[in-house]
Amino acid sequence: MEYTALLEQQILGRLRVDNPWWTEGKIPSFYRDMRPRLYTEIFYPLVTDLSINRSIVLMGPRRVGKTVMIYHTIQRLIDEGVPAQNIIYISVETPIYNNIHLELLYNLCKRTLGKQPDDKNQYYVFFDEIQYLKDWEVHLKSLVDTYRNTRFVVSGSAAAELKKRSNESGAGRFTDFLLPPLTFYEYIHLKNYQNLLLPQQMQWYDTTVGFYNAIDIKRLNQLFIDYINYGGYPEVVFSEKIQEDPGQFIRHDIIDKVLLRDLPSLYGIQDVQELNSVFTMIAYHSGDQFSYERMSKESGVRKDTLRKYIEYLEAAFLIKVIHRTDDTAKRYLRETSFKIYLTNPSLRCALFQPITETDAEIGNMVETAVYAQWIPRLGVDISYANWRLSKTQQGEVDIVGMNIAQQKPFWAVEIKWTDRYTEHPEELTSLLYFMPQTGLKQALVTSKTITIRHEMNAGLLQFIPASCYAYTVGENTINKNKQMYGL
Repeated sequence: MEYTALLEQQILGRLRVDNPWWTEGKIPSFYRDMRPRLYTEIFYPLVTDLSINRSIVLMGPRRVGKTVMIYHTIQRLIDEGVPAQNIIYISVETPIYNNIHLELLYNLCKRTLGKQPDDKNQYYVFFDEIQYLKDWEVHLKSLVDTYRNTRFVVSGSAAAELKKRSNESGAGRFTDFLLPPLTFYEYIHLKNYQNLLLPQQMQWYDTTVGFYNAIDIKRLNQLFIDYINYGGYPEVVFSEKIQEDPGQFIRHDIIDKVLLRDLPSLYGIQDVQELNSVFTMIAYHSGDQFSYERMSKESGVRKDTLRKYIEYLEAAFLIKVIHRTDDTAKRYLRETSFKIYLTNPSLRCALFQPITETDAEIGNMVETAVYAQWIPRLGVDISYANWRLSKTQQGEVDIVGMNIAQQKPFWAVEIKWTDRYTEHPEELTSLLYFMPQTGLKQALVTSKTITIRHEMNAGLLQFIPASCYAYTVGENTINKNKQMYGL
């Protein structure tokens, strides 16, 4: 009993440290001084919409700002009149909370604040890094059903694992929210360079759509390269010291923790060196086409093990597998090849070295950066097209937006980091073959600096600089996700 009483006192002390607004009425200045991510404008309304009794499950990879967004949400709740002592934050990862049920932690907080367990006031409770509590979804479901006057928000870094458990146990009780690495759109806004972009319009099929062009495309491209090297993590964006050695921060603080701790603890992985080797191989070749057969030969890892590793790396939101379609936009029944992209291009920089705009790898990394703008978008199905033209030649289109029901594409994009094709569009042979095959009348091609349109026999080609396109897609992704959440 003495040990239990002592442990309880230690827990109560830790809760007071983690919730300074109980006495000070505001979050620590360290968090107040940070600029909120633009995704906060989607997240906050979900937290404060009390019309439906649900918990919010905030998911995303390590160090993309989940905890900071929680703190910004707490401050905004206080600013909008919620009593500071009605807001509770608990990091489940803290060792002293090990294996303690969520309900007990919640009631200990109330006891610390002199509240009764059956208090009917509105509370907001945030459980951070929830994946470290076994069967968290069962405990959370019970809390949602029992304390109907409390909004529960949980966060975790194992996105797919959290989503799986959320879907299995939280149907009708949990709302999933994915916070991705920084989009280029957010990166530009955090750096206060949005005045570099000019909104414009273009005709796209039967409608007028918006896109952006740059006042100074050279400067925007410099920022785009910086984004590819350092831009996925808010802390790296504002720290020149971290940028001097991104490997120290990203590799040790993010990759190693995921590969050496998160994934082994969640999935029981034994050979973490082998997993790390597979991830390093994927990161180096981000944007390439892979097959289990070739990967197994090159790595010496069994194909069934490779499948598990790729599933786990996707669960940690480090990579994204993109499936293949053919020249008629039909999915392959027996999929043997696929592309893998890093969800955040700066992961490659951390593992190897920063790239410049003339490096051999720049094409794949620009493509990875563009995909990073599309991957977080809800309700969209994107593929790449690849088919055999002859025994020695293959055709490929980088991004194809699919209508799954009709098995045909809505649109197609070819990613280039050169202005060559703005002068020689006829050299885009794969795209020009693909368009009439699939009934597309228009397609988009990225360039390095030039915006221009070319009418071809196959259809209209619209050229936009890759950095402008990435910015536009990033903004559209945030706006589309707002719509998907009903905001």
